[in-house]
Amino acid sequence: MRIDVYTPLLLSLLLGVAGPRLARFGTPAAAARALTGAAVLTAGASLWALALLTATLAGEALPVVAHGRALPEPVPDVVAVLALLLLAVAVGRIVGAVRARRATRRTLRRLCEGHPPGTELVVAASPRPQAFAVPGDPGRILVTSAMLAALRPAERRVLLAHERAHLTHRHAFYVHAATLTAAANPLLLPVRGAVAYLVERWADEQAAGAVGDRRTTARALARAALVSHGAGCALHFADRAVTRRIAALQTTPPRRLRPVAAAILTVGALAALGAADATGDLLSLLTAGAL
Repeated sequence: MRIDVYTPLLLSLLLGVAGPRLARFGTPAAAARALTGAAVLTAGASLWALALLTATLAGEALPVVAHGRALPEPVPDVVAVLALLLLAVAVGRIVGAVRARRATRRTLRRLCEGHPPGTELVVAASPRPQAFAVPGDPGRILVTSAMLAALRPAERRVLLAHERAHLTHRHAFYVHAATLTAAANPLLLPVRGAVAYLVERWADEQAAGAVGDRRTTARALARAALVSHGAGCALHFADRAVTRRIAALQTTPPRRLRPVAAAILTVGALAALGAADATGDLLSLLTAGAL
């Protein structure tokens, strides 16, 4: 347990540093899925590792001698106390992230109230150019009148195809999962940012395929970024990401590279295995103490 219990934490650092870089070499869809899956495995393993370290505090109440020999101390008490504090902070951050998501969804759903159940597009009268994909059953596309007025007809089709892709492929799930993993383990913050960017790139590629014109898609994204600058986030643009997304649309579609996704998922699998091995080590010590 002395080594295995720390493996998920070390692999979290590796995934946070190398994961987003590896994701650049695959398709946005495959990279987003792999990064999210690896992050969930790693974050879960990290929380379990902290729980195992915390559980060693109970060792004071357990037998410390087996067959006339002293049992080895799994970890120092100071490490176990630190793990307990980190675990408490992680739980608090996760609860906060869940509450924030629920509040956001309630706000968006209220804006869509009063429209027939089968209505996909909801136009809100607002001077702020914004667009949102509102998950749910059914999912809806919420667009402000200012955004529609700023775009040409072809660019409006791009916007709707982009937001529709978010709903179809449940991109909100990936972003929320990545957000929770970052809340559980701050070392995974870069992964959350990468997943948020990748689902936007994923929707960009879907929109380009739907309208059949990558240049029109790039132009629509550029115009949306310009009109939304300083007025909130439309199409989830960020100053550092917009040029990368537009540049990507001006090149050929990325190829799907299975080794990239496999390498990313391997990190998560190794973290889970490390947590499992640490669990086995601790159980062995407790079993030996009971004999």
